[in-house]
Amino acid sequence: MWIIEDTRQQEEKHNIKHRWFEDNNISLIRCKLPFGDYSKPPKVAVDTKKGLPEIANNICGAKTEHQRFKRECISARDAGCKLIFLIENDEGISDINQVHLWKNPRTPYNPQCVQGPRLEKAMKTMSERYGCEFLFCTYAETGEKIMEILDNYEHDGNSN
Repeated sequence: MWIIEDTRQQEEKHNIKHRWFEDNNISLIRCKLPFGDYSKPPKVAVDTKKGLPEIANNICGAKTEHQRFKRECISARDAGCKLIFLIENDEGISDINQVHLWKNPRTPYNPQCVQGPRLEKAMKTMSERYGCEFLFCTYAETGEKIMEILDNYEHDGNSN
């Protein structure tokens, strides 16, 4: 389990609490809280991606980038938080099952770059292994879609 500790809490002055948390398998995330000293992580977090090239780079790019992305997914899962990647695009991709149709715009410059079928498979694998979810919208819909996702999780714990 994870809890958030406000960064204004002086680290060396709360050793008894910190030891208790550690003994009870509770990990601390230090982050500035708007109020209070301790909080539980949210049930859902939305990470927006500007297009399929960005998510392709996150998942199928350099090994260090992939490892960072994977750690983020694992941290959210371990904190009991559903991590949703909202991929903005105006290419008509509205579902993970359509990603195989995507044509990477870098292909003329780099014929070995990741293409839609490989990206779709990698996204589905990440979702299965780490519990993250991939949703899609147009750039114009992003703000509304973020609020829809957050509202749905706040009320029933599921996205719709």
